Amino acid sequence: MAPYESDDNATAAEAEELRSARRRKAARYVVPATVVGIAAATIGLVPALADSGDPDLPKISAQELIEKIAASDVQQLSGTVKITTDLGLPDLGGLESSLGSAAGPSGSGDGSSADPSTKLTELASGTHTLRVAADGENRQKVSLLENAAEYSLIHNGKDVWGYDSKSNSVFHTTASESDGKQKEELPATPKDLAEEALKAADKTTSVTVDGTAQVAGRDAYRLVIKPKDEGSTVGQITVAVDSKTGLPLKFTLTPASGGSAVVDAGFTQVSFAKPAASTFDFTPPKGAKVEEGDAAKAPEHSERSEHPGDFGKGSAPEPGKGGPEGLNVIGDGWDSIATFDTGGQGVPSGSEVGGDVGGFLDSLGDKVSGTFGEGTVFKTRLINALITDDGKVYVGAVTKDALVKAADAAK
Repeated sequence: MAPYESDDNATAAEAEELRSARRRKAARYVVPATVVGIAAATIGLVPALADSGDPDLPKISAQELIEKIAASDVQQLSGTVKITTDLGLPDLGGLESSLGSAAGPSGSGDGSSADPSTKLTELASGTHTLRVAADGENRQKVSLLENAAEYSLIHNGKDVWGYDSKSNSVFHTTASESDGKQKEELPATPKDLAEEALKAADKTTSVTVDGTAQVAGRDAYRLVIKPKDEGSTVGQITVAVDSKTGLPLKFTLTPASGGSAVVDAGFTQVSFAKPAASTFDFTPPKGAKVEEGDAAKAPEHSERSEHPGDFGKGSAPEPGKGGPEGLNVIGDGWDSIATFDTGGQGVPSGSEVGGDVGGFLDSLGDKVSGTFGEGTVFKTRLINALITDDGKVYVGAVTKDALVKAADAAK
């Protein structure tokens, strides 16, 4: 794959500053970054594939394999995960300084660099290596390994910790004791992701078993999920399912446009032995800055639309829950489109903005028109968003034409 990369001259520190600056940018200019964020939210933390031959396994039907996934009850595991994301975004080039200026003179962020609600969106591009561990519903750990640093998100009982070793920053919040489950406090597990994708398994979807694979040294079946709707940008989803435990070990999402996968992620090493209890221990290091977070913040962020399968039927967030105020959903199945009104004046053109930021806007956006008026479609290889000149937004894993048609119909 060819993951999106920043300019070769940019250092890791500059790239980090660029990401922070983009998050701070005023709403009117942040729409392209928002599209990226939406795409990032569909990824979650999923395991990657290490192919090494096709094992000879007993035949199994798609329904039987789905039931095997549903019956899987793996409570303990540890391993290494590799995730590569290629949304097809253009090189940001010299955009860093322009965005930094637009963000304001302070250059400060909106919160702790250890806050998972922003830190884990880094998985939206490039290739990343993670270490994962789980011991039941109340103990999980995910560590994102960087060049000379590490970011860890730890759930241990009622405590949820985020730690960024690069800045020596700590984020802390608490989970509800009654529902402090993994899927509410941490990004999606492979099983969560596969189950969400399978929600689309109705007349709009083809679900088949397509051979076998080896994932991290384990024999697995390949479950293939394809939307039948022509308007979807999703080509197919392939889930490698462990033949013994029924645990999804690999998730690959390829676009309808062809080419490399948008998401190719999975275990390169996995063990189902019980992790040591000390794995989930955490004490803020000496001198670390600790930020206390809202206990309700983490579930609200992580529960909503973090699965590629969420492009399927029944996946849209409920109005007023985890989405913009006034959020509505047009259609169903893979062609679902979320829409809301920003109350603003749409997105400025590249010529209006000028400079590197203007060039970035023009590189992402296509000007469109219809009975709704005029607007701009911001595109990736998976998620497209139409922002009309009167401030209405239409977002989905659908084609540009589908967005324009939805905007026309809503007029």
